[in-house]
Amino acid sequence: MTKPTKGKSSTRRSFLKVAAAGAAATVAAPNIASAQGPVSMRWQSTWPAKDIFHEYALDYAKKVNDMTGGDLKIEVLPAGAVVPAFGLLDAVSKGTLDGGHGVLVYHYGKQNALALWGSGPGYAMDANMLLAWHKYGGGKELLEKLYASIGANVVSFPYGPMPTQPLGWFKKPVTKAEDLQGVKFRTVGISIDVFTGLGAAVNALPGGEIVSAMDRGLLDAAEFNNASSDRILGFADVSKVCMLQSYHQNAEQFEIMFNKDKYNALPDKMKAIIAVATEAAGQDMAWKAIDRYSKDYEELQTKDKVKFYKTPDSVLQKQLDIYDQVVEKKSADNPLFKEIVASQLAFAKRATQWEQDTVVNRRMAYNHYFGPNAKKKT
Repeated sequence: MTKPTKGKSSTRRSFLKVAAAGAAATVAAPNIASAQGPVSMRWQSTWPAKDIFHEYALDYAKKVNDMTGGDLKIEVLPAGAVVPAFGLLDAVSKGTLDGGHGVLVYHYGKQNALALWGSGPGYAMDANMLLAWHKYGGGKELLEKLYASIGANVVSFPYGPMPTQPLGWFKKPVTKAEDLQGVKFRTVGISIDVFTGLGAAVNALPGGEIVSAMDRGLLDAAEFNNASSDRILGFADVSKVCMLQSYHQNAEQFEIMFNKDKYNALPDKMKAIIAVATEAAGQDMAWKAIDRYSKDYEELQTKDKVKFYKTPDSVLQKQLDIYDQVVEKKSADNPLFKEIVASQLAFAKRATQWEQDTVVNRRMAYNHYFGPNAKKKT
């Protein structure tokens, strides 16, 4: 056998050393975040610390922190810790905060089309269907376009479908649309225009300020969101009448918001984890909401002696009529508003026809098992 020359053997040994060093580096090298240390982010929610909504914000942060193995550490402060609840968008855009947890309708004063992600009837879609429009029907691209139009330096992730919100808490039951005339009422987003059209004197307040305003007589009535939040915030201490079902916020979701510069500096792997964590947190929130809201709905009746009433159909129809008038006016004044409405209508027509034709109405099954004529089940 011919012996290899010294030059060839030396070359081979050098190659093996380089290859081994490369393999070791591949195995041992930490990711970008680990090499530089964990990335820390300071966030704020738009909710009081005691509200279940702030709990959702903490749940989201924990999912991201756990999934990144601590490479990203999000700390979430309650509303008012750094800026007022309605100041979240500006604070995140400017980098005063790295991110936040809120709802898009709270930015209504910046660009009224942002309220189309949660303030209104959703064109017969529920909140989960509205999220489907956002992800698959063009909403994501329209939201990016909308934020760019106002110079907002943010990356937005709508998530967490909310159940239909009550018409609100009142001194006495609402029996007709005329009962809302002259009522000092709290709401937000496009609902401000709808309730104004119904004759109410509207005041938009953050969640943590509503009950105090009702207690002091600054408000006659108000809506916020759900049985758990309303109970924790103390609505039952200032009112014993709650009207269920409304079109003013039939399809809403939360918003996870990052400062764009901070987000863009993250490794692609971490961005992928954020996207997956957002969807996971949204589904977990929906499950938790069913459990917690139903418990608090029961206790509001049994322990707090609240009387719940269904909002009359005549009031619901009036809401739709006024909403259409509001949309027509805002579409004429705001081309982006018009574009988003057209996109939602096109998606909703297809999606809601499929839903109405396919999904069985569960009222019959409810009555069969739990209604007044139901047989006792062992």
